[in-house]
Amino acid sequence: MLFSELGLSAELLRATEKQGYQEATPIQQQAIPHILEGRDLLAGAQTGTGKTAGFTLPLLQRLQNSEPQGHNKRRVRALILVPTRELAAQVAESVRDYGRYLPFNSAVIFGGVSINPQISQLRRGVDIVIATPGRLLDHMQRGSIRLDGVETLVLDEADRMLDMGFIYDIRKIMQSMRSDRQNLLFSATFSNEIKQLANEFLNSPMEIQAAGQNITVEQISQVVHPVDRNRKRELLSHMIGEGNWQQVLVFTRTKHLANRLSEQLGRDGLSTAAIHGNKSQGARTRALADFKKGDVRVLVATDIAARGLDIQQLPHVVNFELPNVPEDYVHRIGRTGRAGLNGEAISLVCVDERKLLIDIERLLKQDIRKVIIPGYEPDESIRAEPIKNGRNQQSFRGNHNSRSRRAPAGAGRGRSQSQRSRRAA
Repeated sequence: MLFSELGLSAELLRATEKQGYQEATPIQQQAIPHILEGRDLLAGAQTGTGKTAGFTLPLLQRLQNSEPQGHNKRRVRALILVPTRELAAQVAESVRDYGRYLPFNSAVIFGGVSINPQISQLRRGVDIVIATPGRLLDHMQRGSIRLDGVETLVLDEADRMLDMGFIYDIRKIMQSMRSDRQNLLFSATFSNEIKQLANEFLNSPMEIQAAGQNITVEQISQVVHPVDRNRKRELLSHMIGEGNWQQVLVFTRTKHLANRLSEQLGRDGLSTAAIHGNKSQGARTRALADFKKGDVRVLVATDIAARGLDIQQLPHVVNFELPNVPEDYVHRIGRTGRAGLNGEAISLVCVDERKLLIDIERLLKQDIRKVIIPGYEPDESIRAEPIKNGRNQQSFRGNHNSRSRRAPAGAGRGRSQSQRSRRAA
């Protein structure tokens, strides 16, 4: 289906054409008409399926077709909430690109940078705000933003926001908005917590799925290489060199390992950078820019820092460590195989991670191909050790929907967890 068949305005069609797009993706075909009608939406969409345009284009058109309500025409009319800085920057760029021929101002606000320029921009008046929950609450407490004029709210990557402990922040933000707004919730997975959130905040929503529930993108080739934990870095360097990989995104579970692995790969002669929540926003932006233009060959990232990374034609994603939450595997490998292109997702799995792999395969409802690399055969005499960081892997045993085994998102978490997540975002 062409964008011109979806009822979009001439200005928006001109913008999509300038971006080089004519045909709408499945999520765009399903979401845009419902959003234009003013319906609330619960949408399941993997990363790389075009979901950002799927809500940005109709959001802009609805603003175009309506007048601001209330006496203050400079109030924020649309709010897009995202879990991380990188995703906020990516969505803000899409809003600017698709709205280039419309008279709307937008602002992107997130932590890790000075708040004062954001305050100045908000005081000048903006129609659309793209924000992470923590920094948005800071602005609300300072009185530099009001949300009572918001007509449309978008929760993008809502499942990740719940995982990061943002549920209390989201509730506070929603309480400050008018009740008759339009709500759009996008999530890569439909966990019980997501459905609970939808029941709490959405009004008779349309439910759509761009692909099968919790199924990874078909264009991605997935493989597991069993290997001893102390030989993972050696195998990774071997694969990068042997395959002459020029661009590879590598995931670790912790910031500490991301730094250490980046240093080790650098000593192996590979240009490498690490991004994680402890890095400054400037350092993260530079590392990503260098990676995109080819100055950095290997980018090592934690899950939180990698949210929102939009790297065109990224050929390889490597799970140096499997994630503790099976759904995060879907998010990780979705960095490749974007926009219909082929990609490869490789997981280096040691004996400690076998239970995590079983949980991922249960979630996907499929076995992932196992290939032992000659010379890197795992030592079967090595016994599994508990995974010390993150959640205890025992909690995932015997249930493919791991998050249903723990308390609802945010329940029982102290303020310290929320603060850690907000700082990371």
